[in-house]
Amino acid sequence: MSAADQERAREQGEDGPPPVRTGGLAPRQARRMRVAAASVLMVAVAAVLVVRLASRSSVLVVGVYGLALILCGGVIELSRRGRTRLGTWLLVAGLAGAVAADVFLIP
Repeated sequence: MSAADQERAREQGEDGPPPVRTGGLAPRQARRMRVAAASVLMVAVAAVLVVRLASRSSVLVVGVYGLALILCGGVIELSRRGRTRLGTWLLVAGLAGAVAADVFLIP
């Protein structure tokens, strides 16, 4: 391939064959899985919020679960933008913090 052909291919985004995957999910599949997981967890957190508000009405309950809902939405947006690992870590840490706050802070 001549230098002109290589330059034209680079401009058109044809840098060569796609890299060979050795295992795991493709990036698009990983993003879709994280979005689906965060969506399911968002629905679960909303259901727990409704149950907790039925048993005790507290601003702390709304705050903890409201932040968890915002976190799930943020993870969905991070996954859409391709930051799936960061989103996964934030989701795990944030939901663990919400569960810990529910157990130890909310009477």
